[in-house]
Amino acid sequence: MASRIHGLKPLRIAALFNARRIVRKGARAASKLVPRKTMASSIVFWMVIAFLFAPLFVLIIYSFNESRSGEWTGFSFVWYEKLFLASPDLWRAFRNSLLIALTSALMATILGTLAAVGTTNYSFKLKTLISSMSSIPMILPEIVVGVSLLVFFAGVGLNLGLTSVWIAHTTFNIPFVYLLVSARLEESDPTIIEAAKDLGATEFQTLTRVIVPMALPGIASAFLTAVTLSLEDFVITFFVSGPGATTLPLYIYSMIRFGVSPVVNALSAVMVAGTVLLVYPLRNFLKVFAAR
Repeated sequence: MASRIHGLKPLRIAALFNARRIVRKGARAASKLVPRKTMASSIVFWMVIAFLFAPLFVLIIYSFNESRSGEWTGFSFVWYEKLFLASPDLWRAFRNSLLIALTSALMATILGTLAAVGTTNYSFKLKTLISSMSSIPMILPEIVVGVSLLVFFAGVGLNLGLTSVWIAHTTFNIPFVYLLVSARLEESDPTIIEAAKDLGATEFQTLTRVIVPMALPGIASAFLTAVTLSLEDFVITFFVSGPGATTLPLYIYSMIRFGVSPVVNALSAVMVAGTVLLVYPLRNFLKVFAAR
């Protein structure tokens, strides 16, 4: 018996070495199938990155320029001083933009999320038509949307102002929210919703305790997207704004007509820094939450 055991050990050792050899050959073959980065792809990648971010770096650098002209004359914080201490109209426009962006994004997120839940989890007539038509506002040129909203407001007798801008921003943000949230819901497991209903959960409980938590990464992404689209919109806002409803893009446009002020560069640098500080933690949070 002992001789048999000792006789089997060399066979086991040989089999182990053969297995290792096969695994190594398989790993080498698999590594050959994986495309490796080439020098050309790396060069193209960094060229694209430089093309996208070079204007931002130039803008930030020239926000510290002492002169108003495009020539560098010296390092100075004079434009940041004017931005924070001597630009009340600019901050008023920024406050209008931020107020409209947050409130319209919140309303668009609520309506778009409910629409996505309805079309994803329920069956009804015209479901396919509604899902198809939801992408039309994203395809239409903004000038068409702006003119149509202007005609609508004139037809219903609504005075142009912050209210009309808020309604317009909510309207064109809903399709983007609907698209992002519905994509998240379609990836989720429908059996979880069925299990909640089988356990006696009501429609409201299923919505608030099951569907919304599953779709929360998509909802957060949709809200941030809506805020960004609202802050940077100019064309639609230009048509539907009225007295006292000047947003930041409209104010910057009026400044450009009389010459670009480096104060805009300082404001842009502050907004870029604020965006980075806000988005990076949220990005990590969404990645961790979506992995659950």
